[in-house]
Amino acid sequence: MPILGSLIKTAYSLCQFPLDIATIHPGIEQRKVLKKLLTKAQNTAFGEHYQFEKILLSSDFTESFRKNIPIHDYRSMFNNWWYRSLNGEPYVAWPGKVKYFALTSGTSEAASKHIPVTPDMQRAIQKASIRQLVSATKYDFPVEFYEKGILMIGGSTHLQYNGTYYQGDLSGITAGNIPFWFQHFYKPGRRISREQEWSVKLNEIVRKAKDWDIGIVVGVPAWVQIMLEKIIAFYRISTIHDIWPNLSAYVHSGVSFDPYRNSFAPLFSRPILYNESYLASEGYIAFQRPGTSTGMELILDNGIFYEFIPYDDANFDSEGELKTNPETVTIDNVKEGIEYALLLTTCAGAWRYLIGDTIKFISKERNEIALTGRTKHFISLCGEHLSQDNMNRAIKMLQDELNIKINEFTVTGIRFGNLFAHKWYLGTDDPLDPDLAAEKLDSYLKILNDDYRVERIEAIKNVSVEVLPLQVFHHWMKAMGKEGGAHKFPRVLKNGQLEQWKKHIETFNIH
Repeated sequence: MPILGSLIKTAYSLCQFPLDIATIHPGIEQRKVLKKLLTKAQNTAFGEHYQFEKILLSSDFTESFRKNIPIHDYRSMFNNWWYRSLNGEPYVAWPGKVKYFALTSGTSEAASKHIPVTPDMQRAIQKASIRQLVSATKYDFPVEFYEKGILMIGGSTHLQYNGTYYQGDLSGITAGNIPFWFQHFYKPGRRISREQEWSVKLNEIVRKAKDWDIGIVVGVPAWVQIMLEKIIAFYRISTIHDIWPNLSAYVHSGVSFDPYRNSFAPLFSRPILYNESYLASEGYIAFQRPGTSTGMELILDNGIFYEFIPYDDANFDSEGELKTNPETVTIDNVKEGIEYALLLTTCAGAWRYLIGDTIKFISKERNEIALTGRTKHFISLCGEHLSQDNMNRAIKMLQDELNIKINEFTVTGIRFGNLFAHKWYLGTDDPLDPDLAAEKLDSYLKILNDDYRVERIEAIKNVSVEVLPLQVFHHWMKAMGKEGGAHKFPRVLKNGQLEQWKKHIETFNIH
């Protein structure tokens, strides 16, 4: 009997985390979190400016906080506060001096954002990660599973130091906080993880793959798929289970997995567990618990206070910009099925911060959410309100009906005479008639979205598809400096990005 695996599983099982308390009393737990955040930050420049001490003394400090603290996006938070931390000033938006900044541009902006990562946030991320490991004991894995390696495909763990602070990918910052007992399981290991060039890192992983016994793979679907396909081709095997027979789980994050599901299935010889997590540069927000549906459970008692803005015309304009005085609700008042933009207040000094993601509550009782897209990744040229969730579902329906794999896609809205049109770019190496694809996508979206169906009659006069080799998408990501790691291809292209994409296609000379 594998004694080590049994001991590890027992140790996980004995870890006592209040996994269910926050689920039973979400509002109470969230108020506790907010009170701790306000108390700890009241002597910072931000806390003194907005009079946290006075807010804490009010009869309803949660309501006072929401009334007196303005909503921030990255520009306002950085330009007014975080730039001071970047220059080495302590006690700006969170106690102490910020030594680490996560670099991220999401999928909307070209310029890198500097997101502060404080020691409190590092501990919160580690705590949430251990909780997710503990929850794995609820699955019916054999004890041998707990001895296997965990392959984490992220950005480079190499950090740049400018004399004042370290900057780099969040995975590089958190790698220094990996518990000593986890080092044995962590793959690809420190040396390969430090590699900054994705192609070099990928080749190193492929060469070392035969030496590892992997039980879990973690990473963004697009890059994990490339890695698995490259390993299978290099060793001339049928599926990844021929080299990693104990691979039992894939943990994906940051993007809907549905468009990738058909592409992943042939890579395995048997079913594996797909598990979703929601780790952003701003914090560990949610993960999928055993026994739940496809949703992820919000982590409500770990250094993040949440607010939710209904994602509708009353609160956002046609470009996805927040309007003045938007409606916000707390966890007590959310409703299932409504799309919300997410506001975070965190132990890294983000205050009522618009993260840019949109979510829906699948189950209010279990605080389960699903990521639906980005606030600026939608199309509404004339009121069609085509969301990223609509797009993902339509692509999945197309794949299922035509039995094809569409690994990447993006959509743009364009003028069509005096009216409008939608153009889809589909990345696939399977044969696909673009006219048939356009017809199918159009029909699916008329079912999925009533606003789209109405506007398709009145104002959207054309839907077209351009089918591209998958490598066109991969090369564009490389050209944008977003190859590998946690980077995702933008599902909607607008303005400057669209022009860059068109030029990129022309240089490929694919027609």
